[in-house]
Amino acid sequence: MCIYFIDLDFSIKKMYLLEEKIYFWLLLVIPILILLFLGVLVWKKTTQKRFADAALFKKLSPNQSIFKSILKIIVISLALACFVMALINPKIGTKLETVKREGVDVVFAIDVSKSMLAEDIAPNRLEKSKQLITQIINNLASDRIGIIAYAASAFPQLPITTDYASGKMFLQSMNTDMLSSQGTAIYEAIELAKTYYNDEEQTNRVLFIVSDGEDHEGNTKIIAEEAAKEGIKIFTIGVGSEKGAPIPIKRNGIVQSYKKNNQGSTVITKLNTTTLQEIANEANGTYIDGKNTSAVVEEVTTILKNMDKKEFEAKQFADFKDQFQWFLGAGLLLLFLDIFLLERKTSWVRKLNLFNEQ
Repeated sequence: MCIYFIDLDFSIKKMYLLEEKIYFWLLLVIPILILLFLGVLVWKKTTQKRFADAALFKKLSPNQSIFKSILKIIVISLALACFVMALINPKIGTKLETVKREGVDVVFAIDVSKSMLAEDIAPNRLEKSKQLITQIINNLASDRIGIIAYAASAFPQLPITTDYASGKMFLQSMNTDMLSSQGTAIYEAIELAKTYYNDEEQTNRVLFIVSDGEDHEGNTKIIAEEAAKEGIKIFTIGVGSEKGAPIPIKRNGIVQSYKKNNQGSTVITKLNTTTLQEIANEANGTYIDGKNTSAVVEEVTTILKNMDKKEFEAKQFADFKDQFQWFLGAGLLLLFLDIFLLERKTSWVRKLNLFNEQ
């Protein structure tokens, strides 16, 4: 698990790495411990009532402190949390170096028009698109990626970068409300994609258009010509079904109604494979059916592997320092303090009387 701090130009400021994430499950011991503690408190109270009333018990055990018991369980819980973090072993990237890498510049243009809300492919077309691209990114090695959102206009989501974690983070935030104007302008997406390929020596420029093919302007010839001029190969990934589905209008995740046309009829949006195939064929690419995630990932991986790679420079963290010792030390210190926390009142606690004890 990597956590990035990123500024507007997407440069990495510092990186944290959690080495053994599996040990996070041990944190479940803490709520169990607290529940056991509360159970013991209840058991003590009920047992004490059998032998003496509250006033008599106060006289028999005047220095018994609820506060000290609660403080002990808090200290023990914090100590356990520290030991778990020590096992997880957080690391901090301390050395940033420039390395040579070879890859292809890959831009993903994602359709975020309202038709992408149709649920003819689970969970819906847009979420399926995001899942596909996430899995593709997970299988990349050294290629650079960029992301564009488009409907009636195109909007840059992520510039060309080797930071895959940022790519997936920005990808998950995409939705159909990002762009107020609706429609599907592939032409504008391609125009914007051309600005992403900033290296004139890059021989392979790849654009993956992920869409249902609905409402496209039909100017595939112009699209192909523009792509050819810039050396861009366009591959289209179709999401949806040719049978189609209505476009749900939801509130708080619950379907309220379905989108209707001017005549009051429910709009049925269908996957337009013909348009997507034409765009891909005219722009030296291929059409990919997006129904099967593993098949899509395998085909895209094969396409990219067979392309000529361009060498470029990238910055990455090369040296990580362990931080487990800080958590181990804090845990031991807390356990040491717990030794001196007796379950009896001390003079300063008695004066504070936090629980209004008589």
